[in-house]
Amino acid sequence: MSSGDILGELTEAGVSVWLDDISRDRLKTGNLESLIRDFHVHGVTSNPTIFAHALSNGDAYDGQIADLTARGVSVEEASRAITTYDIRWACDVLRPVYDATGGVDGRVSLEVDPRLANETEKTIAEARALWWLVDRPNLFIKIPATPAGVPAITAALAEGISVNVTLIFSLQRYSEVIDAYMVGLEQAAEAGHDISKIASVASFFVSRVDTEVDRRLDKLGTDEAGALRGKAAIANARLAYELYEQKLDTPRWRLLRDRGARVQRPLWASTSTKDPAYPDTMYVVELVAPDTVNTMPESTVHATADHGVLHGDTVHGTYDQSRQVFDDLAKLGIGYDDVVQVLEDEGVAKFAASWNDLLATIRTEMGQ
Repeated sequence: MSSGDILGELTEAGVSVWLDDISRDRLKTGNLESLIRDFHVHGVTSNPTIFAHALSNGDAYDGQIADLTARGVSVEEASRAITTYDIRWACDVLRPVYDATGGVDGRVSLEVDPRLANETEKTIAEARALWWLVDRPNLFIKIPATPAGVPAITAALAEGISVNVTLIFSLQRYSEVIDAYMVGLEQAAEAGHDISKIASVASFFVSRVDTEVDRRLDKLGTDEAGALRGKAAIANARLAYELYEQKLDTPRWRLLRDRGARVQRPLWASTSTKDPAYPDTMYVVELVAPDTVNTMPESTVHATADHGVLHGDTVHGTYDQSRQVFDDLAKLGIGYDDVVQVLEDEGVAKFAASWNDLLATIRTEMGQ
């Protein structure tokens, strides 16, 4: 690792750098390979918004869409064919990382249809279908942490499907997700699966918390409110890490660990800053802790490499201070439970809207 290699230092500190983006252009041009080689990128996450953007820009998908049109494939099946093609390709590009890290990294995530977020059985069926279609050991199936999604997470894991749990905003929901992971592993073991082959990350969303809380603080307009701007998201993520540590320090987890289970790493998602008043590396350098993932858009990867300044572990030792942030917000009438519920509902709605945009783009391209 060369001097000044911030992303290398981040990796050494136990934070895996993943890219929060995928497109066929990125794969065709070798851009992903260069990010792996030169910027320590060790995984890829995707979501419906990313795919909708990829499909609406350029002509990289034209040939496949023409073939799908000629075959008379439905728009729904075309969307699966298009997205799984990119995910398979990315899995193959990242396979050397997967092999070199013993399956810890080198992972690529593909989300189930977000319109199914409130339907458990359909989510399970879609997870099975995508797992079979991609057919790569370094795949993660993304399932949202909605009330209906949590049992689907357990069911998928119990069948040996590795899962990226997405759209986590609240500590309560995160607790349910960790429990769902343990139940899934226990059921997988009972079914005869080798649980050392099953992996998971829990995607805890960061910047959107500040966006929602800051909006409420700005409406208050007081000095006390202004002093709390930009503090909620990092505090929330740090308390999530505390919860992660607490769940690992239990007899239940130790029993699973002794049977070969992997930890479900916390993944910091939505880590590009939305407010230009904040440093563009804030949600990277302030969330450094062992056994975590930070998935970033390429702009944040480059920003961190260019001018990120690391201060060692920035999570341990912050838990009381983080709790104080939410106590102070509550005194101003900003309730935690309401904030995280709004964000979960908005997150599901936004991804469903992006999926509909994706289908509309494909429908237009296919002339349907």
